[in-house]
Amino acid sequence: MSERILEVTGLTKRFGGFVALDTVSLHLDEGERLGLIGPNGSGKTTMINCISGALINDEGAVKFKGRDITGLKAHKRAQMGIARSFQVPKPFGTMTVLENLCIPLEFAAWERTDHRHIEEQAMEILELVGFEDRAHESSAGLTQIEMRKLELARALAAKPSLLLSDEAMAGLSSSEVDEILEILFKLNEGGVAVIMIEHIMRAVMRYSERVIVLDAGRKIAEGSPDEVTSNPDVERAYLGE
Repeated sequence: MSERILEVTGLTKRFGGFVALDTVSLHLDEGERLGLIGPNGSGKTTMINCISGALINDEGAVKFKGRDITGLKAHKRAQMGIARSFQVPKPFGTMTVLENLCIPLEFAAWERTDHRHIEEQAMEILELVGFEDRAHESSAGLTQIEMRKLELARALAAKPSLLLSDEAMAGLSSSEVDEILEILFKLNEGGVAVIMIEHIMRAVMRYSERVIVLDAGRKIAEGSPDEVTSNPDVERAYLGE
């Protein structure tokens, strides 16, 4: 039986008088694939930011592998095994693709890395995402799909046990979406639990074992992809009354 890797309870985050998250709770088991969906402004990225440590929640708690990490800084959470990819990839443009992976291997994955073989480990990750032939090219000249692959590879280089994937497929074509999904499935098969935020519904429903729906900062539904898509509250959130 899988152990619980993440436990979020009663999470609340305010920006002035605006409540971005209102007492939201969720959990994730080891190796589980969870989809987090909702209309624009529903609180999805705020949730990811609170889990990763980019934001500190006002109320509630975040536990990772049984440890309360609520007040922990983002780099400390990364070192524990929480990685995230961003909506807008921002690689080190003056470095090669390979060098972009060596940074998180050296720092975020410090305790999980064989420091005698950093480049070899970086190449293994590039092979996983089908990107080994671009290893020595500058990251500044990559296409959009290549940027997305590099962003996922950089997250993998942190050697996470939990990946927070924030719209890794935004703006991609249907075939490119399938390429990214294949990478995420491979990653999960290696034992990494994944929380996926995505607006491309076919991708979320194909990938997720369980789906949580947020609307206006509150959790309005949770269940299998089929259960969630047939939920009238979810239909109202997306389509209106």
